Amino acid sequence: MKDKDDFGFLAELLRRRSGLMLGNQRPRFAETRLAPVVRRFGFKSTHELVNDLRHGHETLAEAVVEAMTVNDSAFFRDRKMFDEFRDGMLPGLLARRADKKRLRIWCAACASGQEPYSVAMLLEDAALRSLGWKIDLIATDISTDSVARAENGYYSPFEVQRGLSDWRLNEYFTKEGDGWRIKDSIRRMVVFRQFNILDSLGWLWEMDVVFCRNVLMYFDHKMRASVLEQISDIMAPDGTLVTGSAETIVPPASFYSRPERIPGLYSKLREAPARRRTAS
Repeated sequence: MKDKDDFGFLAELLRRRSGLMLGNQRPRFAETRLAPVVRRFGFKSTHELVNDLRHGHETLAEAVVEAMTVNDSAFFRDRKMFDEFRDGMLPGLLARRADKKRLRIWCAACASGQEPYSVAMLLEDAALRSLGWKIDLIATDISTDSVARAENGYYSPFEVQRGLSDWRLNEYFTKEGDGWRIKDSIRRMVVFRQFNILDSLGWLWEMDVVFCRNVLMYFDHKMRASVLEQISDIMAPDGTLVTGSAETIVPPASFYSRPERIPGLYSKLREAPARRRTAS
């Protein structure tokens, strides 16, 4: 993408619609990502595509956002975090929720489903449903294509090799054609929904754990702060936020405690900042 005005327009459109920050050093990345969209809509170049975007082509804008948003994932990505969920967070939650026997978990920006399915497998390992627990496991992504892939639950040999042990593959997947399909017992545990994390989170409530990993790094400071505040509002008083291990909440004291055990793990502060309590 040689035209700086085109790149600037595209960067601002993405920032408004998805929070994604392209920066000013990634025109080649944009060109590569948009190549399928250029072909799909019959343009000769990204310059023609951007010109059409300037006229408010909504369907095209949605396709561009889907193409540009990062959707790479893997099963049990960042193993330490999933070990902490299994050995630390989950036992504590089960003890605190023993009277209600209900867990509410949200995986934001779930891509093609590997993260929520990894959580579902750990919950199934604990046999919670057979013990009478109700599990609300919600997974969202801005990309309708990614959500459709996640709901389908079918993965290539390369994808299942990324993070899955042989035991888990044989326990929770069925060989189908050249790939593997996750078993219905796990697939039915997850409710998938297309959703932009920049929109209102009002439909979510009392979330015990929120996985929002490797998302915040693409937002500017103001947008990141806004998203973090909204997430805090829909978390249970003793809820936990899980971010990417390389992501840092600054300042962490606004709505969350500093990580106590491993990077990327934040507890919600039970006492909200005064400016929020007194706002009208």
